[in-house]
Amino acid sequence: MPNFIEMDKTVTLADQLKDDGGSVVLINTFIVPPADAEALLAAWTADAEVMKRQPGFLSTQLHQGIAGSSVFLNYAVWESVGQFQAAFANPEFRARLSNYPESVSASPHLFRKVAVPGICAA
Repeated sequence: MPNFIEMDKTVTLADQLKDDGGSVVLINTFIVPPADAEALLAAWTADAEVMKRQPGFLSTQLHQGIAGSSVFLNYAVWESVGQFQAAFANPEFRARLSNYPESVSASPHLFRKVAVPGICAA
C-alpha cells in the first residue's frame, strides 16, 4: 500500500470530500524508487481499469518526470466530488491499494479550474 502524504496540510483530501460542488480534477503525485517504477505502473494500470468503469469518471492521464525522474503525476477528471468519493471508497479499488509497493508515496488532491481573464477559462 502506498504511503499517503497530504499535498495541502491545511485542507486534506478528507476535507475536500465534503465539498458538494461540480466537476473536479484529481491530481495525484507518486514518488517511487526507480527499482519499483514498473510495479507502480502495473498497480496504477489496474486501478485505472477499475476507476474508468465508475459513474462520473471522465478521463485520466499518467505522466512521468523526464530525465530519469521517479515522480509520476496522475490527472483524472470526475463529474463530481461525490462520484469520485464513491469510486475511491469502492471495495475493488480499496483492495487493489495493497498492490502498490510500500516504497511509493502518493499525494492525491482535488482541484477546480480557475478563471484568469485573457489566459485561462474556468
